[in-house]
Amino acid sequence: MTLQTLILRYAAFAAIATFMNLFSQRVILLIDNRLPYLIAAVAVGTLVGLVVKYYLDKRWIFFDHRKGIYHDSRQFSLYASMGIFTTAIFWGFETVFWLLWQSHFMRELGAIIGLTIGYVVKYHLDKRYVFSHHS
Repeated sequence: MTLQTLILRYAAFAAIATFMNLFSQRVILLIDNRLPYLIAAVAVGTLVGLVVKYYLDKRWIFFDHRKGIYHDSRQFSLYASMGIFTTAIFWGFETVFWLLWQSHFMRELGAIIGLTIGYVVKYHLDKRYVFSHHS
């Protein structure tokens, strides 16, 4: 796979996972939008987006065809763990940009920069620790 194809696939899968996350949240918030439902919506949306991205990355980015409940649960746990680290990068940039400039434009610019760096870091962590042939 060429670098260009890899970047396009990875970006498309991130967009699909984001859409599924937000769609799941929207479905739950149709029931009610009070705080407990908002918390449930964020939790379910995050889980749905994570599972969708995991299977897309596994199959179409890293070409990992290994199966089995033990293997998948262990691999998914590692994948989710790497996501926690890279989400901290994303939130860190967003927060710092907000604290420095106090504008939504700059906060969103920080979020985009943090998200981009987070995805690049996550790809390399996943390649090395999650989808390596030794994992």
